[in-house]
Amino acid sequence: MTNRKLYTVDTIAEFHRISGLPKPQHPLISLVDYSLVEYQIEESEISWIQDLYFMGFKRDIQGKLHYGQSQYDFDEGLMCFIAPRQLVKMIIDKSGIKPSGYLLAFHPDFIWNTPLAKTISNYKFFGYDVNEALFLSEKEEETLIGLFKGIEKEYQSGIDEFTQNIIISQIEVILNYCERFYQRQFITRKKSNHQVLDKLEHILDDYFKNDVINKGLPTANYIAESLNISTNYLGSLLKSLTGQTTQQHIHEKLIQKAKEKLSTTELSVSEIAYELGFEHSQSFSKLFKAKTDISPLEFRKSFN
Repeated sequence: MTNRKLYTVDTIAEFHRISGLPKPQHPLISLVDYSLVEYQIEESEISWIQDLYFMGFKRDIQGKLHYGQSQYDFDEGLMCFIAPRQLVKMIIDKSGIKPSGYLLAFHPDFIWNTPLAKTISNYKFFGYDVNEALFLSEKEEETLIGLFKGIEKEYQSGIDEFTQNIIISQIEVILNYCERFYQRQFITRKKSNHQVLDKLEHILDDYFKNDVINKGLPTANYIAESLNISTNYLGSLLKSLTGQTTQQHIHEKLIQKAKEKLSTTELSVSEIAYELGFEHSQSFSKLFKAKTDISPLEFRKSFN
């Protein structure tokens, strides 16, 4: 670690040192029992960036974790995924409450030149640093504990030519289970997810109420930032709840607003296109016809 305000953790050994743990049994991967962690720092609030992948679920952690732009108290099973170079902040409460849970940490070098190195970015929850984490049921926790323990047993039993491949296959199983659990979460946390949808509708309504000629069309990134979530999470959520991509949802709102203007105003098609953020009216007409099977002028004539 190099800085009292922003720590950097470059290796598994350094992470063990800051956590008050014995030296790791493997230089590139480690399963950490949270009940044994005693952070070797004086500050009550710390920030760090690590060159490691973290996957862990935690209960009763001493303090609060700022995970992206959200804060969590760990009063229930909560899993988070942190990719290398992501910022983590923690407020440490030294109340003496013993935490529980496990953290699997591994260095990118461990998966270097393997299929997982190419596919790990496909697991979108590693980009969920700006939205809610994964809440686990008791049975889901049991499943993951068994897999974590299997990895620990493998690297503790001696390193040979098969160790890396066996552990990587177990990591992939964990990631696939978490993919399943996230899809379950989209269903079981319907209330909060639909609140996101309501906010999305308000954001688009406000966007089109204002002068958007110079702003252009709303983008998935703009909406995600306005909702304080990642574009990946927004896309997964919309696909789960509505069957649409973010772009398709934006287009649906565009067509809705276009129909309102075509049926209630005398603005020309070009004027409506520019008001909705299109640089060229031809692009607007093409999208409108693709979505409705008729041109904007044909739609307008249907009201006369």
